[in-house]
Amino acid sequence: MTATLDTTLSLAGALNRALADALAEDERVLVFGEDVGTLGGVFRVTDGLAARFGDARVFDSPLAESGIVGTAIGMAMNGLRPVIEMQFDAFAYPAFEQITSHLAKLRNRTKGQVELPVVIRVPYGGGIGGVEHHCDSSEVYYTHTAGLRVVTPATPDDAYTLLREAIDSPDPVIFLEPKRRYWEKGTVDPQRRSPGLDKAVIRRAGSDVTLISYGGALGTTLEAAEAAAEEGYDAEVIDLRSLAPFDLETVAASVRRTGRAVVVHEASRFCGYGAEVAAQLSEHCFHYLEAPVLRVAGFDIPYPAPNLEQHHLPGVDRILDAIERLQWDDAAPLDGEK
Repeated sequence: MTATLDTTLSLAGALNRALADALAEDERVLVFGEDVGTLGGVFRVTDGLAARFGDARVFDSPLAESGIVGTAIGMAMNGLRPVIEMQFDAFAYPAFEQITSHLAKLRNRTKGQVELPVVIRVPYGGGIGGVEHHCDSSEVYYTHTAGLRVVTPATPDDAYTLLREAIDSPDPVIFLEPKRRYWEKGTVDPQRRSPGLDKAVIRRAGSDVTLISYGGALGTTLEAAEAAAEEGYDAEVIDLRSLAPFDLETVAASVRRTGRAVVVHEASRFCGYGAEVAAQLSEHCFHYLEAPVLRVAGFDIPYPAPNLEQHHLPGVDRILDAIERLQWDDAAPLDGEK
């Protein structure tokens, strides 16, 4: 990663630059999907790439997600490194059979002889006032599928670094981009090396409770941590970054220090990603926990209409409510979810 970047970029801009640098440095890299060429993508993440690299390397595909993924699999089997875009999260469902039956399994099926270095970029989550099929949080479908790496950046710097690392990975990577954070800006350092494609990071140090989040919900979680400090709670915030594999070492070390944990994500609570995190912590940190691990998540409903999504998405108040219910006074057991 030797390119020169502007100091400040939006998350979308950081992704664009990461794609441009990967295309420039490795002729095996291709970018394609619906409207990613001339238009530059619905969210303009691929803006200008077709003009710079030509339509043999950045090009539009038919409106057929299964065909997009199937084509990428064939390309990867023949030595290319395709980066494909699913225009919206729920648009990827028609390609699910290709992803789970072939993309995730072919390396194992061939005893490692065939690598599939495919990156599937998926704009996911809510917060943009979109309707259903445009705002799903579909991460658990992929994390439950062995053979896939699943990562999600929450900052522009991570957007650049994680995408470069995902493109370099020999494994297929589901790259979940929190669309509500596309326009947020931050410092991007292309020379920075992340702790690894499968590592979590501590975004805020604290001693009383560990708040665990990722993607679009991380910013809200950090806001809640600052608000909690005003109420006397010192919250540590962990950005998972990698959902599969899960960085148990980093998360467990934090929870063993604080004794309490809250998991925050946008997806529905039932069988959501937070359930796996809570189970892992219960198994590995049971004797360190001062209270049950709590989850703050979306409601167990189909994604609501735009004028209702602010009630569906976890907010600062709901996170603070969970922190307050962590048996600080040991007076009584929890009385159920609010």
